[in-house]
Amino acid sequence: MPAPFAETEPLERVELELSPPGEGELLIRIRAAGLCHSDLSVITGQRPRVMPMALGHEAAGEVVATGPGDHGFVEGDHVVLAFVPACGECRFCVEERPALCVPGGEANVEGTLLGGGIRLFEGGGTEVHHHLGVSALADHAVVSARSAVKVPDDLPFDIAALFGCAVLTGAGAVLNTGAGALPARSIAIFGLGGVGLAALLAAKSQDPETLIAVDTVQSKLDLADELGADLVVHAGPDAVGQIREATGGGVDLAVETVGNENV
Repeated sequence: MPAPFAETEPLERVELELSPPGEGELLIRIRAAGLCHSDLSVITGQRPRVMPMALGHEAAGEVVATGPGDHGFVEGDHVVLAFVPACGECRFCVEERPALCVPGGEANVEGTLLGGGIRLFEGGGTEVHHHLGVSALADHAVVSARSAVKVPDDLPFDIAALFGCAVLTGAGAVLNTGAGALPARSIAIFGLGGVGLAALLAAKSQDPETLIAVDTVQSKLDLADELGADLVVHAGPDAVGQIREATGGGVDLAVETVGNENV
């Protein structure tokens, strides 16, 4: 029997069997899904996960069927899928920190839905694990209702999908651990990819005196300028000096979104 954390490649496109939603679960027609670095890091083996696994976790779609239980969803609801299902009962959920949900995190490591079930199967009945409770690189997915968030029907699916990870991660870094909790007069965002730009917009909403955007790519710096950064800084040898000069010695809050220790 192969080791549970092994053989992440090759990536294959296959037909899978999808069981109906169980208690407190939803069948979602996936209307838009993003490819996140968290998916790529499973493929490369940087994030060990139980195999086989169906990838994808940044997505939006439409509820097409519901399992038993009082979960608050009906067919036709438009939803964004969240990559950490929140049980609503553990310490962190009670403290309104659902991203740290203990049962949700455990389910993600095990490759199951929040209730412990698996709804994906290869021919012959081999279980295929769920990536972060979603597995959205497919036309349909069964998820826990705790992994779904209703959104307005007029919100385009391709935009809504970004709220499932990139916007959630970048804006959350600012609002939950930074500017939302501290009186930051100056904020610097390092890295202007999707997560960094979400962090920039969230920081802008906090109305700091000085908002600084830092990157190595000029087109990204130009976009940050359009989005309201007060100062854009090329991440070169003079970057630290420019930031210190603009802020009187340094920023109150720095948010690093590159995620690469070599940068």
